[in-house]
Amino acid sequence: MKTTKWYLSSWLIALCFAFSIFIVPAIIGLVLLIMQTIETKKIKKSWEESGMADVYAAEQKKENLEKQTATVEKELNDLQEVIKGLKRERVELEDDILLQSFGFYNPKYDLESSEAYKLKLEDIRAKQKAMVKAQEATNHSNEWTLDGSKQKGKVMNNNNIKLTINAFNQECDTAISKVTFKNVEAMEKRIKKAAENLNKVNKQNKITIRDTYIALKLDELYLAYEYAEKKEEEKEEQRQIKEQMREEEKVRREIEAMKAKIEKEEAHFRQEILALEARKAEATDAERLQLEEKLAELESKLALVEKDKENVMDREQNTRAGYVYVISNIGSFGEDVYKIGMTRRLEPFDRMKELGSASVPFLFDVHAMIFAEDAPKLENALHKAFHHRRMNKVNERKEFFRVSLTEIEKEVKTHHNKVVEFTKLAEAQEYRESLRMFEVEQTQKEAAASMQPA
Repeated sequence: MKTTKWYLSSWLIALCFAFSIFIVPAIIGLVLLIMQTIETKKIKKSWEESGMADVYAAEQKKENLEKQTATVEKELNDLQEVIKGLKRERVELEDDILLQSFGFYNPKYDLESSEAYKLKLEDIRAKQKAMVKAQEATNHSNEWTLDGSKQKGKVMNNNNIKLTINAFNQECDTAISKVTFKNVEAMEKRIKKAAENLNKVNKQNKITIRDTYIALKLDELYLAYEYAEKKEEEKEEQRQIKEQMREEEKVRREIEAMKAKIEKEEAHFRQEILALEARKAEATDAERLQLEEKLAELESKLALVEKDKENVMDREQNTRAGYVYVISNIGSFGEDVYKIGMTRRLEPFDRMKELGSASVPFLFDVHAMIFAEDAPKLENALHKAFHHRRMNKVNERKEFFRVSLTEIEKEVKTHHNKVVEFTKLAEAQEYRESLRMFEVEQTQKEAAASMQPA
């Protein structure tokens, strides 16, 4: 490989031109520059003829490829880190959803009524609007200029702030609208992640969403969720109150009907007795003996009617008297699941027929019907005794318990009523007959299939 002659070096030529105020050095520098150009072309030609240019190009290509490979590997590593992060977030999200699906949610506010939640929500939203209006929802710089104009820079900055807040609010609104019992904490993470991403995007714009504004959005999330839950709870309470009112109205009508029936029977027996007393005065000795027997029978019946009347009057006055029942429905709920409830009906089995109506596929079996002067007290005592056996841990108005009938009987007879009778066998007639019919149908299908030609 040829080397450049020393007198054609760039530093010597530059030195000659440096003294160009003198004519001779300038001419020498110009001549040397022309000679350097000619020499450079010769060297390049010689380089190409020797094949070194191809080697150099290959080396450059290899070097560029190595740089590109390193860049791709770095991008791949960065992408893998992002994927790992997303996987961790997914696992955390799934764990949160799993925990919440098992009921691990503790109310953050636990206010008394939906109206209290509504007022709190309005207050939180008013604070958010005030922060946005006062440009306090973000941390941002006010020193921007655009095309040398501070006014244009201010307009640009305000637009960026508005876009950031609008994007964050939309993400929060979506999360709040989708929040449920199973994902409330996952929605909290979604809101925090939205703020984090927007802050990253706006790093060059020097705009970040303030923690106080994010906190207000999280408050709104949990308030909105608990507000909806409280409204549902109040609806359920209203439904229970209406159900209780309907039940009390049925009891009232039942008592009125029973009173009317008893009073009619009482009037009938009294008239019969009066009529017989009148006949007795004019009757012969033989007839009088028969009339006295008839009078004794009527007076006995009248005494029973008066006793029934007294009981009905007592039930009318004592609004807490009633029956606590223990019932099961194997076809609907399986073995060892019992409903322990209460009714004030004079005919409690009418209530059992209602419970076994269209709401469940089979009728209930009655295992015990316990009369109590204070039925609500007895019902509450049994509910407390088997609280740890409740099937629905959230809604205590659901009166189903996974417990054996032997345990219920022992609790009742030990602490409340020693003589009450329990029916151990669950007849479950419709359920057992349905099973039998299903087995017959299956047998017929299998027989029909076996008779088909191969």
